[in-house]
Amino acid sequence: QVQLVESGGGLVQAGGALRLSCAASGRTFTRYIMGWFRQAPGKEREFVAAISWSGSVTHYADSVKGRFTISRDNAQNRAYLQMNSLIPEDTAVYYCAAAVNSRWLPEGSYDYWGQGTQVTVSS
Repeated sequence: QVQLVESGGGLVQAGGALRLSCAASGRTFTRYIMGWFRQAPGKEREFVAAISWSGSVTHYADSVKGRFTISRDNAQNRAYLQMNSLIPEDTAVYYCAAAVNSRWLPEGSYDYWGQGTQVTVSS
């Protein structure tokens, strides 16, 4: 079991940046693929980014590639999402998720989810 708590959301103007943080409980953080997802009002939840157990491999949705960077600090049991060049279309609730998977499936199913943090980008 792992509990995930996101922080760092807020209101930012277009072109600005935010850094989301995800704190994980437990002592087995390195077992998990970590991912970020988002859900905009009236839309389905969508994949944003994922990072492998050691942090050596990352994968991004096309819509955020080149603007967002996912990272993790296994010593601190934390994952991060650095979001640059934000646009209004990035407005959504952002969720951190963890997958117990021995294979690298960044857009596969995830087992644990945080409660989400709101990101609002104004034009």
